[in-house]
Amino acid sequence: MAATKTIEVSHLGGIKAGYALSGNQYDASKPTCVLINSMCTTAALYRDQFNDAKLTDAMNLLAIEPLGHGSTSCPTEHFTYWDSAIMALQVMSALGIEKAFALGTSQGGWMVVRMALLAPERIQGLMPLGTSMDYESSDSRTKGCWDPSPALTPFYEKWTSSTPTPDFVVDDVWCGMVGGIGFGSGVTEEMVSFWKTTLKQVYKGDEGRRKARMAVLCLLERDGLLLRLGDIRCPVYWLQGSEDVPFATTVPSEQIKLFTSSKEAKLTFIQGGAHYLNATNPAEVNDVLLDLVTKYK
Repeated sequence: MAATKTIEVSHLGGIKAGYALSGNQYDASKPTCVLINSMCTTAALYRDQFNDAKLTDAMNLLAIEPLGHGSTSCPTEHFTYWDSAIMALQVMSALGIEKAFALGTSQGGWMVVRMALLAPERIQGLMPLGTSMDYESSDSRTKGCWDPSPALTPFYEKWTSSTPTPDFVVDDVWCGMVGGIGFGSGVTEEMVSFWKTTLKQVYKGDEGRRKARMAVLCLLERDGLLLRLGDIRCPVYWLQGSEDVPFATTVPSEQIKLFTSSKEAKLTFIQGGAHYLNATNPAEVNDVLLDLVTKYK
């Protein structure tokens, strides 16, 4: 399901940002970790993190749904991943959180790195999961990364309309792609049913169509971050599944070396892990997150 709480921030003329906060309130005595979800999922992607007492006893977990996702809405139709990063920083401020660690799954990885670039004094550490720091480049495809354009462009075109679409509901094909690519061979019937229901609730009506269309456009036309990574100074603990379909393992091995100014930058491969690593391998992810926060809080 999408987040049940929203908070208004000023970016783009007034965004209502969907979020979930462990314990339902901010505990200033604990460090905080922001969690940003993958393509067309919601804050519910982090159920296994919110349900882990050893994490929630040690830190506040703040899941923020980026633009085009979940309960988040804004008055402008167009936005980029930079806008979602600014929004997330403003959500932190609105909740009274000055500093935080930041974990992002897939596209969430691109957003949390942007947060650290925009506000280096506020981001204490990064944990990208199942991601790449490049754009969808031809070079990355020679190294095992996917080419999303043939699969996603037809959806973008189908979801483009010059007239309102009040009866729009995202179709089963799209729902199946989100689950199949993300959860890999470990996908269960419960996961399929949960995310099908969730996506059809979020992406319906004219607003839902526009949100889905822009979410796809952000992915297809995003800018790469490779030349910016040397400006990241906080620690980076990158986890990648050995069975990650979109981004594989070669690109992360090369890109972790570009965090040349980071206090500590390391890459760990999770054997058998799929793309949405925090959901397919929550125990391993939660242990590393706890290590990161404990060491650098």
